[in-house]
Amino acid sequence: MTNWLPQLEHDVRPVYRALADAIERDVFSGALQPGMRLPTHRDLADAMGINVTTVTRGYAEAERRGLLSGTVGRGTFIAADAATPSSLVSFEPHSPGLIEMGLVTPLARQDPDLSESLRRLSRRRDPGAYLRYTDPRGLPQHREAGAQLARLYGVPAVAEEILVCSGSQHALTCCFMGLFSPGDRVATCPLTYPGLKSLAAMFGIRLCAVAMDEEGMLPEALDAACRRLGLKGLYLMPHMHNPTTASMSEKRRAAIAETAGRRGLRIVEDDAYALYSQTILSPVSALAPERSVFIAGTSKIMGGGMRVAFMSAGRGHRDELARAILNSMWMTPSLNAEIVSDWITSGRTEDIMQKRRQELTARHGLALRVLHGERLVRQEASPYVWWELPAPWTGQSLERAARQAGVNIFGAEKFAVGESTVPRCARVSLTGAAERTELEKGLALLRKIVVRTP
Repeated sequence: MTNWLPQLEHDVRPVYRALADAIERDVFSGALQPGMRLPTHRDLADAMGINVTTVTRGYAEAERRGLLSGTVGRGTFIAADAATPSSLVSFEPHSPGLIEMGLVTPLARQDPDLSESLRRLSRRRDPGAYLRYTDPRGLPQHREAGAQLARLYGVPAVAEEILVCSGSQHALTCCFMGLFSPGDRVATCPLTYPGLKSLAAMFGIRLCAVAMDEEGMLPEALDAACRRLGLKGLYLMPHMHNPTTASMSEKRRAAIAETAGRRGLRIVEDDAYALYSQTILSPVSALAPERSVFIAGTSKIMGGGMRVAFMSAGRGHRDELARAILNSMWMTPSLNAEIVSDWITSGRTEDIMQKRRQELTARHGLALRVLHGERLVRQEASPYVWWELPAPWTGQSLERAARQAGVNIFGAEKFAVGESTVPRCARVSLTGAAERTELEKGLALLRKIVVRTP
């Protein structure tokens, strides 16, 4: 435990908020490092001459800001990602010539032909119908298309189980709005999708890291966390985990579903990259359909600009999720949903994905050649690789050095949850660079950086 004693600025702020500000200031100055254990509420209150309740409120405010992670019986720790913004997108303009290898985007050259779809729509008898309000759950034909897409992911869905959302991030937002309450605890892997972390912070939901191995989340660790933490939900990416590319076996999926059912957890499954693999296993949602929401996204398949995703939800969750759609944006634009639904029902999904896999096979070849000898964890045709870095590099130090050299990547710290130990790793996107020549240049710059001492 650190002997840290904060220096509070004396002004009109409540003392608890000044304490949270002091924690934030010392985290970003480096005085408090990720993983450090802070004094107990009582010890800090005695040292500062303030009320224990004030310390408790200050720690809670710092945890709300993503700076702390507290576990009953273990103490309060500086979060692993406390000094790392979880947002994947900066609102600052990119430096000229920056090579994008952080964001995972669809390969634009393999996107469907939008102009052809628009011409076909313009010949409809009443194209103006797409300008009108519709059922927040989506039009019947769009829900049927969503069920067809969900079946490609391995979910045996029918139209009445489907709700149409404006992208997977909107679907996750609706899950947090409709299925959980502020203060609820939701299990996730120690490394997880940063967009989930941002949403959890906005809604006051606490993400709890559950240990994983090369297959993903461990069922026995999930069971122990349920006993210890009183979990309400579970977030999973079982087929191509972001960022590690880990994939659960059928046996592991069944064990996770059994544990979730026995412990009464609501499951949110968001396997955004599953269709990049040619082998589809049964989603965990398919093994526990009544307590699950499966998000079948299209952004990583058909182009991110359409912003359409489909939720396949258990009967008990549909009304709550429909209200969340209504309260967040009323409905997904039916014009966008119509275009995406046409691509799905015309059977073009597999053709689109096959072209993406072929391009990614070539890009994996580039990565293996340029980063020869480096430890790259990957799946065939995964849109990113998980780079286990040589010491003394960390993901954060490589991310900073790479950006100075003109390459954007994401260190492991951006994906870390709670006080988990952060591995010396970075996620490198193979799809952010528009051309292979640009990707090769970025990979070569990264290789040049890691051969020197940080």
